[in-house]
Amino acid sequence: MQGMSSDLIQALYTEDQTLMAAKKAFPLRINEDIWQALRRWSDDELRSINSQIEYVLRDALRKAGRLPQSVDQSKASKASGSGRTR
Repeated sequence: MQGMSSDLIQALYTEDQTLMAAKKAFPLRINEDIWQALRRWSDDELRSINSQIEYVLRDALRKAGRLPQSVDQSKASKASGSGRTR
């Protein structure tokens, strides 16, 4: 973070804390073979295992038509960059 202004650092920290506060934490028991497959997949995609699990769940919910529209549209706009303001 060397060379970054303190205002930028604070803004990034605040944005990160807001995103973290919006997530629900819970323990997950999972079969070892599934865990290893997820680990390999997440490594290939350069994601954490947690992010990979969230990606898989979100995709399954979207395909089943069970993802709330606001969440689906919000994620789509962030992926395309249109949801970001800087």
